[in-house]
Amino acid sequence: MNVLVLAAGYGTRLYPLIKDTPKPLLEINSKPLINYILDRFKNCEGISEILVVTNNKFHTHFEAWAKAHTSAPAKIKIYNDGTLTPEDRLGSIGDIDFVLERLNEKEDIIVVGGDNLFDFDIQKFISFAQGKSPAITIGVYDIHDKEGAKKFGVVEADKSGKIVSFEEKPPNPRSTLIAMCFYYFPKNSLGNVGQYLKEVKKSDTAGDYIRWLVAREVVYSFKFLGKWYDIGSIEAYKEAQEKFK
Repeated sequence: MNVLVLAAGYGTRLYPLIKDTPKPLLEINSKPLINYILDRFKNCEGISEILVVTNNKFHTHFEAWAKAHTSAPAKIKIYNDGTLTPEDRLGSIGDIDFVLERLNEKEDIIVVGGDNLFDFDIQKFISFAQGKSPAITIGVYDIHDKEGAKKFGVVEADKSGKIVSFEEKPPNPRSTLIAMCFYYFPKNSLGNVGQYLKEVKKSDTAGDYIRWLVAREVVYSFKFLGKWYDIGSIEAYKEAQEKFK
């Protein structure tokens, strides 16, 4: 099983704070955000490699970080998607496809957004997802705020975790359960990414991919419990600095 960290964004909503620093390397209380992510995988079984996809602007930053980060739960491999500006970025689904196309051996893969800060028990997520394989499992989080849910992809699920509806940034959310950039793709499902891009030709929004998946096949959700911050704004960054120790 591989872990893929999406780190090819440009963090424009955090300018000027990080104009010359990739968001996953932004420090939260003197520690890079991506280190917090990888720390949560240290007690997980069966991690083969940590794959990090970034862009040409920040590629050298991540190469230097990987050399210095000697306590990762597995070997780190950095991928450069070749983009230089927000205008030519591949987008989250495009970057997933970029990495999958370059893997010699297909394994189950966990995809996590590099701007997520959390203290979740990842092994529980893995065990649940493997029990639902070959179906895809998506990490979800209850923010208990319908107004706030308007900014995210909103999920409804039955008691088994099966997703029964998904709406991207709905004006009237049906629930406060939001989809995170946290996916478990069994190896037999990896071809779905390329198929989606061929059919839809839209690589930027993960929510569009989830909606496409839910319309085609069974997709499960796993509800994470604990602290979670989506470091998508300067305000969220400041809050994380204060509350996440």
